[in-house]
Amino acid sequence: MYLSLIVLAGVTALYAGYNLLVKVSSGYVPDTATTPILATISLQAAALAVSLAFAAGLVVHGGHVLGVSRTAVLWAVAAGLCIGAAEIGYFYLFRGVGGGGPMEANVAIPVIVSGAIVLTVILSWLVLREPFTWARLLGAILVAGGVVVLFADSARTASGP
Repeated sequence: MYLSLIVLAGVTALYAGYNLLVKVSSGYVPDTATTPILATISLQAAALAVSLAFAAGLVVHGGHVLGVSRTAVLWAVAAGLCIGAAEIGYFYLFRGVGGGGPMEANVAIPVIVSGAIVLTVILSWLVLREPFTWARLLGAILVAGGVVVLFADSARTASGP
């Protein structure tokens, strides 16, 4: 149980780093670039390198079976398509899209992550048939309320005092 909590905390910290570093990276895309796609490709290449290094470490250590079923691969590819498209969207949001300025990280990231939480709570119940309790419903409502507060504050700040 403790190891799971340590891994959970680590993944959370890494995911926060990922989100913030995408914002930082998008700030360095030159104004002359018509798209930030090269930054997205660089992110994906680095992610692939980490996965390959981890797999190599497992192989060297020995005792691991790396094979997975075709179905697992297909679902992983679908997940990769989702995250790849999301990363492209992130770079556009943080660079500015449709003539608008760059979106602030302290609004975009919590809204995206919170929205993902709410959708995951609902879809894991509907699609995966995972348990759905009143506590989880309340949590999703509170998260959604937080998103509303973030947007309201962002709109208020954008319009000035």
